[in-house]
Amino acid sequence: MRQRDSLSRGIRSAFVLFGVVLSLLFAMLAGITVEGIEVYMVDRRLADVAEWALPRHAAGLETSLPAGVRFHLGADIPWHLRDLPAGVTDAELDGRVLQVLSGASAQGRYVVVDYESDYEQIELVVYSMFGALFVACALLAASLGGFVGRRVVTPMRELAVAVSEGATTPPLTARRDELGILARALDAHTSQLRAFLDRERFFTGDVSHELRTPLTVIMGAAEILLEHPDRATRAPAERIYRAAQEATECVSVLLLLARAPEVSTLAPVSVSAIARRETERHQAMVAGTPVSLHCVGEAEIMVRAPVELCSSAIGNLVRNACQYTQHGSVTVRLEPGRVIVEDTGPGLPDAVRQVLGQGERAAPSSGSAGTGLGLSLVTRICEYLGASLDYAGCEDRGSRFTITFVQATDPLRHARESGNPSSSTEVRSRRPPWSS
Repeated sequence: MRQRDSLSRGIRSAFVLFGVVLSLLFAMLAGITVEGIEVYMVDRRLADVAEWALPRHAAGLETSLPAGVRFHLGADIPWHLRDLPAGVTDAELDGRVLQVLSGASAQGRYVVVDYESDYEQIELVVYSMFGALFVACALLAASLGGFVGRRVVTPMRELAVAVSEGATTPPLTARRDELGILARALDAHTSQLRAFLDRERFFTGDVSHELRTPLTVIMGAAEILLEHPDRATRAPAERIYRAAQEATECVSVLLLLARAPEVSTLAPVSVSAIARRETERHQAMVAGTPVSLHCVGEAEIMVRAPVELCSSAIGNLVRNACQYTQHGSVTVRLEPGRVIVEDTGPGLPDAVRQVLGQGERAAPSSGSAGTGLGLSLVTRICEYLGASLDYAGCEDRGSRFTITFVQATDPLRHARESGNPSSSTEVRSRRPPWSS
C-alpha cells in the first residue's frame, strides 16, 4: 500500500489539522486578550496621567507623577517626541521601546512618556510561549494521531491478511467493537464460501468419477459395433462413439476447471497444433454442405496450459461455427499470441450475447437461439488460463471470436531453453476406430 493511501496517514493528518486549527484559534484569542490588556494597562494609565497633570500644570502646581512617568508640555517636549501622531505610540530611545501618549490641549501639545514600562518584553514572552505551545500541540496531535491510527489500522491489516490467506481470525472475532463484528461477519462468510466450494469440488469429482465408467462402457460397446461388418449399425455406432468421446472430454474439462489454476507449473503446449487438429477433427461436420472449414496462418503459439482445456476452448468455437453456418466458410486464423475463429453464419442472438457479458442489443437473427452453454464454458476456460475472449460481429453477418493468450511464450526461446531446436509439445488425440 502506498503511504499516501494509508488510512493511518489520513487519521494522523486529521489530528494534526485539528491541533493546528485549535492552536490558531487559541493564538487569535490570546492576541486579542494581550492587546486588550495593553490598552487597559498602558493606554488608560497614560491617559489618566495626562488628565491629572494638565490642570495642575495650568494652575502652576507641582505635579508628582508615578515613578518612570514624565509629563512634557510645549517647549519642554524632547525634540525626538515632537512629531509623533496623536494617541499612544511606541518610540525607540537608546535601544529601548517607550510608550508615549501624544495629544494637544488649550495649553499646547503635550506628551506623557513611560520610561520604565516593560510591557513589550512581557508581550514578547507571551507570544513566544504561545508559539512554543503551538508547536507542542502540533507534535502532540501528530503523536496522538499516529497512536490512534495504529490502534485502528493494525487490526484492519491483520484482518485483511487473514482473509487473503484464508485463515480464521480468533483474536479479532473476540473483540466487542465494530472490528470484531466485521471480523465475525467475514469469518462466517468465508466459512460459507469455503463450504460451498468444497461441496462444488466434491460434487464435480463425484459426478466425473461416476460418469467415466458408463462412458467407457458405451465407448467400448460402440467399438465392438464398429468392428461388426453390418453397415446398418456402423453409422449409429459412429455417432454413439463420437458423442461418448465428446462427453468424456467435457467431463475432463469440467474436472480441470474445478481445480485451482496452476498453469505456471505446466509445460508449454502448441496451441497452433491444437487449432489445426480441431480444424481437421470437425471437417466431418461440414462434409457435404456448402461450407468450407480451413485453418490459416503460420504463427506458432506456445502456452502453459492443459491440452484438454485448449482443445475444448477452440473446439467449442469451431463446433458452434460449423453448426450454425449454413453456407460460406469457417476460418481458424492463427496470429501471434491469439487464435481467431470467423464464420459467415447469422451471428449471435441476444441470449448468447448476454452470456458473453455484452449489454448492447443485437440485431434479430435467424440462427439458433441457444443458451450459449458452449461459449460459457469457453469463457470459463479463458478465465482459468488467464486469456481473454472477445467477440465482434462481421460486416456481412457472421461472428469473429478471438482468444488472446496473455502468457503466450516464444517457441524459439522455449526451444533454446529445452536444448532441442525442434522441440514442441506433441498434441495427441484418440483416433476413432473407423479412421484406422
